[in-house]
Amino acid sequence: MPAPASSPMLTALGQLAQTSAPVPLTDAVRLSGFLDLVPDPRGVRGRRYRLTALVAAAAASVLAGARSLTAITEWITDAPSWACRALGFPVDPLTGTVSVPHPHTVRRLLVQLDGDALDRAIGAFLTARATPAPAGLRAIAVDGKALRGSRTATTPHVTLLAAMDHAGHVLAQRQVADKSNEIPAFKPLLDTIDLTGTVITADALHTQHAHGAYLRERGAHYIAQVKANHPGLFDRVRHLPWREITLDHHERTRAHHRTEIRRLKTAAFAHLDYPDACQALQVVRWRKDFTTGKLTIERVYLITSLPPGVATGAQLAAWIKGHWRIENLLHHVRDRTFREDDSTIHVGRLPRIMASLRNLAIGVHRQGGHTNIAAALRHTARDCRRPLTALGLTG
Repeated sequence: MPAPASSPMLTALGQLAQTSAPVPLTDAVRLSGFLDLVPDPRGVRGRRYRLTALVAAAAASVLAGARSLTAITEWITDAPSWACRALGFPVDPLTGTVSVPHPHTVRRLLVQLDGDALDRAIGAFLTARATPAPAGLRAIAVDGKALRGSRTATTPHVTLLAAMDHAGHVLAQRQVADKSNEIPAFKPLLDTIDLTGTVITADALHTQHAHGAYLRERGAHYIAQVKANHPGLFDRVRHLPWREITLDHHERTRAHHRTEIRRLKTAAFAHLDYPDACQALQVVRWRKDFTTGKLTIERVYLITSLPPGVATGAQLAAWIKGHWRIENLLHHVRDRTFREDDSTIHVGRLPRIMASLRNLAIGVHRQGGHTNIAAALRHTARDCRRPLTALGLTG
């Protein structure tokens, strides 16, 4: 076991942290400072470990690739003594040994933890350590995901609604109430985000008059997809004279054994029955599969509060296409890399808490410059200093 903490020891730890930091230590952003805002659900009597230490340890383990609660507790148990000190676990003043929590201690806390408070803390942490966004409008995608493994014989699966910027950083997340859908969770989700100067993209489920009015009141614009669930609005947009309207943007891509052509047209419209709607948009997608030779043509209709001239056709096309990054950069990664759908965790708030920790890991790794999250997890797992440095716990 290493010697008790001393000034030379702390100096050595600082040097070790600097040698393999995935993000600059000059950020001075510590996860533990944001976790102070999360209420402790445990009784005051008998608390031995601070909430910030336990949650930070769980977060560090997920950054290192832990996919399950068992893997989290194993990582904490196997962490070296100096790492446990950095996490904030108590040290015996006589022997200098570090007390490590029992796996049941970690489990009992995570089962009871306030998911809304944790997601607010994670969103604030990722926002604080992010590089300043370039001037202009920022695009944020809103979409839901079902945690299929959380379903039991008596309870439905947990559904989470998330807001993610198009760069891949989760800004907020909220659990959808049982026996409900994503619509009532839309406003509470975005209440925690500064929407000034943003463009919100969402699927047709959230093309609701109340949502449009809410976004405009908050200073945000929207790009809302229109489908047959709003028949009057859909018919009006669909029957515009699109053949006579000039093409605003054309894009041709070739990937995934197929070629795709996207064509965007925009039409100014002053009488749409939707809050502050200024333009209608038509996107035509042509896809040809090289393997089967099959050609598919899809027409998508949208409305936006952006006035003509505020955004170019290329920008509008990028935001529309970029909305689906929440599927590719978040939901797909949690499913394939963290095996989220294979997880059968269903006790208490654990499904939501585990998803929040995965969001944190994905966001931290992306901010560290990693595009392949699986490779980032392997890289971080090879050195215990790396997840602690990424969370600002050794700075």
